[in-house]
Amino acid sequence: MAAIKGRIRAISVSKQKGVQKVNVPEAELRAGFGIVEDAHAGNWDRQISLLEIESIDSITAKGAKVSPGDFAENITTEGIDLSKLKIGDKLKLGTEVEIKITKFGKECHGRCIIYEQIGDCIMPRKGVFAKVGREGSIRVGDIIEVITDGD
Repeated sequence: MAAIKGRIRAISVSKQKGVQKVNVPEAELRAGFGIVEDAHAGNWDRQISLLEIESIDSITAKGAKVSPGDFAENITTEGIDLSKLKIGDKLKLGTEVEIKITKFGKECHGRCIIYEQIGDCIMPRKGVFAKVGREGSIRVGDIIEVITDGD
């Protein structure tokens, strides 16, 4: 059994890149592609983006009016310190889906709405990206397990 567990706090998708995402109760993930009906899906290393609710809470404490999906993340996690993961680590989402960590942080191409509000954006520092290895469905509230070598 995996030692570290958390849960999916929110699932967010958008039809185009560069906009805040809309929260949905569930999503279908395809291996080697990403979330069906999300603009960031495709054959590349950033199919899925993750951000901790704890990081979002730290920004709201500074006065930003933000919530899951506003940073364009696909999956908002709760209870897992994403910064402790390494490239190549795997996460099991729900009962079927498996994703592999590919990248930490991202380069912003301009000042987003959140940066304009409070002079900071956490996605370049706290965002985590992954590719889908095993496809299936996920729902808000599903368990997230960090898969270790012994699992």
